[in-house]
Amino acid sequence: MGWWVPASAPAPIEVRAVLQFHAYRRVLPHWRLEGATYFVTWRLISGASLLVPEERSIVTRTLRFREGDTHRLLGFVVMDDHVHVPVEPSDGSPLEKLVHAWKSYTTRCFREQTGRKRAWQREYFDRIIRDEDELREKMQYVLDNPWKRWPGLETYTWVWVTGLDAVEG
Repeated sequence: MGWWVPASAPAPIEVRAVLQFHAYRRVLPHWRLEGATYFVTWRLISGASLLVPEERSIVTRTLRFREGDTHRLLGFVVMDDHVHVPVEPSDGSPLEKLVHAWKSYTTRCFREQTGRKRAWQREYFDRIIRDEDELREKMQYVLDNPWKRWPGLETYTWVWVTGLDAVEG
């Protein structure tokens, strides 16, 4: 038996979520839900040279550009061959357009400033973060990424999360 909701009553959150959910596939599956928080990852094309510090800084500045306008950035780590970003797109800013803008702008800057002609794989991975525990786990993953890759590293310029106390909670 299906859900029935009187026209005058707001639909329960579960019903609204199902009605607003959208899935599509390019190479990887992508799920969309209005108001969702996402964990997004993309990497360099196969065989590309690793990102130099100047390029990692370009990615960092790009992620922070228009923050609050098109998205709420919850954190990021820009590694030498991939990027992880927990993010909430703002209303009317589709995640796929946001990620495309980040990737295309950084590629253009790389070409102009370091001579790199191609940078990112066409596809990217995204996942809807379902609850506070999963958000905490993803934020900790972002924070730990450089130190897992390079044990003994003292500092890493290209990692940031907001609300660190919420992550440790």
